[in-house]
Amino acid sequence: MKEMLRLDLSRSQLEPRALDACKEELGILKKRLWSGEEAFTGWVRLPLAYDRNELKKILSTAEKIRKQCQVFIVIGIGGSYLGARAAISALAAGGNAAPEIFYAGQNLSGTYHKELIKKIREKEFCLCVISKSGTTTEPSVAFSILKDELYQRYGREEAAKRIYAITDSEKGVLRQEVNREGYESFAVPDDIGGRYSVLTAVGLLPIAVAGIDIEEMLLGAESVASQVSAAKGEGRGTPGTDQTDDAALLAAARASLLKRGTTVEVFEYYEPGLQYFAEWLKQLFGESEGKDGKGIFPAALQFSTDLHSMGQFLQDGNRIFFETVLNVLNPPEDLIVPESAGELLAGRSMNAINQAAVQGVIAAHETAGISIIKLDIPELTPYYFGQMIYFFETSCALSGYLMGVNPFDQPGVESYKSEMRKVLQKK
Repeated sequence: MKEMLRLDLSRSQLEPRALDACKEELGILKKRLWSGEEAFTGWVRLPLAYDRNELKKILSTAEKIRKQCQVFIVIGIGGSYLGARAAISALAAGGNAAPEIFYAGQNLSGTYHKELIKKIREKEFCLCVISKSGTTTEPSVAFSILKDELYQRYGREEAAKRIYAITDSEKGVLRQEVNREGYESFAVPDDIGGRYSVLTAVGLLPIAVAGIDIEEMLLGAESVASQVSAAKGEGRGTPGTDQTDDAALLAAARASLLKRGTTVEVFEYYEPGLQYFAEWLKQLFGESEGKDGKGIFPAALQFSTDLHSMGQFLQDGNRIFFETVLNVLNPPEDLIVPESAGELLAGRSMNAINQAAVQGVIAAHETAGISIIKLDIPELTPYYFGQMIYFFETSCALSGYLMGVNPFDQPGVESYKSEMRKVLQKK
């Protein structure tokens, strides 16, 4: 049996009774989450009963794309692309004959997209446009620009064979275009919101194109879902109320720390490959909790790099934050430091030195009175990445419930879009 992620709250500076106070409420909230009655909770049971036909189609389409294209461009923003980028950044290895993967539609920079067009000019490329409505400004603009490049290169009929769409199953501008032009497509599930959609075609198709084992990823997610859903004397798939799994325990810890006045959570990681996983965490928690004047502000720092810019503030600055350390125990690669580095470092592995940094930073910050949560990740593999996705989705949903907000909507996001449209209409 494979290991699980391990949550360490020993340096959180929380008394056990503070966490115990949440247990009864968490049991009720877990039942609510698993009831199937809450909107946008289709992700909850997804790993326990994944549609094998859908998975087969994703895998066959990914293989087709891998043979068809030198470059695969994922067009989307926020939850439509961050999960896939997080997985590809953390897991994609060289030499697997996968296409180069680029991203578009996640900003409105003409410079960025002009440079992207230059990069692909001599290469065979395909597009994957991900948008439930097809009207979100950033991906809509990027899709129109890159689609025009396809038309110029291949003609309209051949271009249609190089466009893959993930959108609403029945309605919306993009679905209409799919039906009209004949693009190969997948549906964004109606009961799963964007930031919780990594384990659907939204995330799995680009991840599979990158040559990553998505079946292993789903097995990892299933292992956490089974743990979360386990209940004494009850069957698989029923949330328990007599035990607190680590995902629920993290939710309780975050709620307790918020009550103590720490309103910022700093996600810290020592492996650069986790950069976009941290970006996904920022969206997951920020968009799920930040409403009605509530929530914990999510930030992310890459160590040891950012210790040379933010280390002073963390050690001695305003205590508005707590730290959540994403600690990879066995990174995929390593190097031995040569003798020229000096007696203290020579002959040691870089990963061992990195772990010394993890331990040293935690010790220094704990002494300074900072609350620290640590999550040990056995390895950066598809299996454990699947665990990480489901673990944090569950913890985030329960955290939102504990704070008294709906963790599955995002009404505030529409405000800037409305104001931007007003500006554009004046031009």
